[in-house]
Amino acid sequence: MALKKEIVVQIAKLARLEVDESDLDLMCSELSQILAWIEQLEEVDIGSVPPMTSVIEMDLKFREDVVTDGNQADDVIANAPERDDHFFVVPKVIE
Repeated sequence: MALKKEIVVQIAKLARLEVDESDLDLMCSELSQILAWIEQLEEVDIGSVPPMTSVIEMDLKFREDVVTDGNQADDVIANAPERDDHFFVVPKVIE
């Protein structure tokens, strides 16, 4: 699929790229080659390939879902520039 200069200019505008007039021919050629490669990939039959998240077979490790408070309140509040007991003190936003 050969792209016209007008389409490449529009793509560059949408991508907010500044392309010189002298680079348009090269960019047309390169984008056309990329699209041709994608068209070639579409010809591959992947109907029998199961969906996967990795090329290596992995089993997810599950843990019991237990609600806790984290037991780290002192560590968390230690980073606060200003605090009151276990609460962050922030400036008032709405009057």
